[in-house]
Amino acid sequence: MLEKLFGFDRKVTRVRTEILAGITTFLTMAYILAVNPNILSATGMDKGALFTTTVIASAFTTLLMAFYAKLPFGLAPGMGLNAFFAYTVCLTLGYSWQFALTAVLLEGIIFILLTVTNLREKIVDALPATLKNAIGAGIGLFIAFLGLQNAGIIVNNDATLISLGDITSGSALLGIIGLLVTSILLVKRVRGALLFGILLTTIIGIPMGLTHIDGIVSAPPSIEPIFFKFQWEHIFTKEMVIVVFTFLFVDMFDTIGTLVGVTTKAGMVTKEGKIPHLKQAFLVDAVGTTVGAMLGTSTITTFVESASGVGEGGRSGLTAFVTAVCFLLALFLAPFFLAVPGAATAPVLILVGLMMMSSIKKVDLTEYSEAIPAFICIIFMPLAYSISDGIVLGMISYVLINLLCGNYKKLTPAMYILSVIFVFKFFM
Repeated sequence: MLEKLFGFDRKVTRVRTEILAGITTFLTMAYILAVNPNILSATGMDKGALFTTTVIASAFTTLLMAFYAKLPFGLAPGMGLNAFFAYTVCLTLGYSWQFALTAVLLEGIIFILLTVTNLREKIVDALPATLKNAIGAGIGLFIAFLGLQNAGIIVNNDATLISLGDITSGSALLGIIGLLVTSILLVKRVRGALLFGILLTTIIGIPMGLTHIDGIVSAPPSIEPIFFKFQWEHIFTKEMVIVVFTFLFVDMFDTIGTLVGVTTKAGMVTKEGKIPHLKQAFLVDAVGTTVGAMLGTSTITTFVESASGVGEGGRSGLTAFVTAVCFLLALFLAPFFLAVPGAATAPVLILVGLMMMSSIKKVDLTEYSEAIPAFICIIFMPLAYSISDGIVLGMISYVLINLLCGNYKKLTPAMYILSVIFVFKFFM
C-alpha cells in the first residue's frame, strides 16, 4: 500500500526513517508559519488569516507532492517571493495586495501550461551535468548562510556587508550550542540526529529566555479577509506583465534549483541524469501556486529545507505526507510549534548545507571550462541571496566560456536559447 501511495521502497528506506525525515522537514520549515504572516501583513493583509492560509496552502501542496509526485519535498509560500510580493510590488511600486495576488494567480496558471507542455522539464534537461552538481553545492552554501543569519551568528555590517555577530549571548549563543549538540549527535550516528538536535536546542532555549511557550492549543483564525480577493481590471497592463514575469522567473529557477540539488544529493537521479517524477513535481508546484493565490498567499514553491528530511533518509512521498500532517496539526497547535526559535533550526540548516556540499566532488575542478561556471553558480547563490541568480549566471558563463574557447560540441541549441533568455532577464 505504501509503495502504491507514496512510491515507498523497503530496499531504500524504512517507515520509521521516513516519519523522522518528515517531522524534521516540517521543523526546519516551520519558521514560515511565523515569517510569512509577518511579511505579507505589511501590505495590510490580515495577519491571523495569513497564518491559517499559510498552513492550509502548505499542507495541501505537500500532500499533492506526497500522493502525486511521490517525492520527499515540502512546499510552502517561498521566501524571497513573499518579500518581493510585499516590499517591492506593494510597498515600493504602490500596488494593492489584491493586485499582487492576481499576479500570483496568473503566474500559477502559466506554470500549469508550461508544465503540461513539458517545457519546464526541457529546461532542466538543458542544464549541463556540471551545473546540476554545482547547484547542489550552491544550495548547500545558501541554506547554511540562511541558518547562520537566522541564529544571528552572521549579521549585517554597513562597512563590510556582513560580519560575525555577538556569539557570547542570546540567539547566536543558542545557535552555536545547538550546532555543537547536533554535530555530536551526527558524529555518534544517532538516528534522527537533526530532529533531536532541534528539540534539544529548543529546550535549552527555555532557561536562556529564547523559547517561549505561551500555550498549546488555539482555534485557527478565519481566512475570509483574504480569500479569493483579486483585482481583475489590471490584468492586461504592462505593469502586470512585468510583475507576473518576475514571479514566474524567480519561482521557476528556485524550484528547478531545489529539485535538482536535493535529488542529486539524495542519489535519486537516474544514470541518464533524469529526476524521477519531475513533471509531476512541477505540476504540484504550479497547482499549489494557483490554489495558494486563491487562498490569499504569495507563490508556493518547493522548499530547499526539504534537504533536512532527505538528510535524515527521506526518499519517498511518505516523508512529504508526514510533513503535511505536521502542518495540519500546527493549525491547532500554533503556540507550541511557533515556540521553536530560529536559533534551534539554524544548526540543522548549517549541517545540511555541509551534506549538500558533497556534490562538488562530481565537478572536475581541474578542467577550467567546467570548474569556472560551476564556481560562479555556487558562489553567487549565497552572495546574491538567490538560487535562481546563481543558476542564471552559471549557465551564461558556461555557454560563453565554452563558446569562446571553441568547445562547441559541449553546447546544445537548448543551452544557447536558455542563455539568451537569461541575459534578457537582467534588462527587464
